[in-house]
Amino acid sequence: MSVPSTFDRLRSEFSSELAHVTTESELQTLRDRFLGRKKGAIVAIMRTVAEAPAESRPLLGRLANDLKSYIEAKIVEYRSTLSMKQDPAGTVDITLPGRTVTLGNVHPVTHLLERIQAIFSRMGYAITEGPEAEDDYHNFEALNMPLDHPARDMQDTFYLRSSLRFDHPKKSGDRFANLLRTHTSGMQIRYMETHEPPIRIIAPGVVYRRDSTDLTHLPMFHQVEGLVVSEHATMGDLKGTLETFLRELFDNKTQVMFRPSFFPYTEPSAEVFIGCLFCQRKGCAICKKTGWLEILGSGMVHPAVFEAVGYDSERYTGWAFGMGIERVAMLKYGVDDMRAFFENDLRFLEQHPY
Repeated sequence: MSVPSTFDRLRSEFSSELAHVTTESELQTLRDRFLGRKKGAIVAIMRTVAEAPAESRPLLGRLANDLKSYIEAKIVEYRSTLSMKQDPAGTVDITLPGRTVTLGNVHPVTHLLERIQAIFSRMGYAITEGPEAEDDYHNFEALNMPLDHPARDMQDTFYLRSSLRFDHPKKSGDRFANLLRTHTSGMQIRYMETHEPPIRIIAPGVVYRRDSTDLTHLPMFHQVEGLVVSEHATMGDLKGTLETFLRELFDNKTQVMFRPSFFPYTEPSAEVFIGCLFCQRKGCAICKKTGWLEILGSGMVHPAVFEAVGYDSERYTGWAFGMGIERVAMLKYGVDDMRAFFENDLRFLEQHPY
């Protein structure tokens, strides 16, 4: 067989095999067979051209280059066609069903905080926030807590090592070390130091205590505390406000009970209970057979607190209240373990209790 006829045979053979290629892998194999640098058909035929008589080499060389260019062009063209056949939409199979987009939920504690803030906002309360790292004066002393009060004990409070000093005319010595606030009541003091009555505020935020973690205790939790100061604030106002709030938060048939108690920064003081949501006041293990569940603490602001912020306790009266949000959430959503709110278990968080 003559050398020129060999070019025709290779061209025909390549075209025939190319028509049966269906994958990128098969196309690469075909390319290596004809254009491979070591064993490719074009390399082999080039060697034949080099051994041909001198007068035949120009023609044979031109035919070999033409065949090589033809094969290269066909492979590039076919690769583009093959890619379109295999993946018409790039990297997405448009025939597959769409994927459901999973939307996140508002955390139950966050939702409850927003609900409480919305209720008090409608009542005309301002919302104030403050530092989580507090000083002893605002967290304890200005709230009429004597030095030997149990809340000052290291078992209850996280104290911070710090060289920072807080300048205040009524503070001195090491008693005023920095700490992580144990309640948001310190914001009541800070607000009264910079505002004149009348005052109507709530102070939501994170607080810290050295509590062992169990079903109803955490070392970090949320509180909302409220304060009203005016020339005519009464215990009746306090009771009416809290009854209205609790019935809007839970149910308009919620039973509310006030029981005398003691808090160093209020006098008189009262613990507030609601009728057990689990047994309808029939008595169960959750309410310890009493039919009542404690929900918050409250009372009339102690005159010593007004003296600490420079208010005239003969002219002004006030009342305050405070509640732990996680405990309220447990009652409202029927959760029996406070730790569930912070374990990030999607099975729990996706139940949409509200």
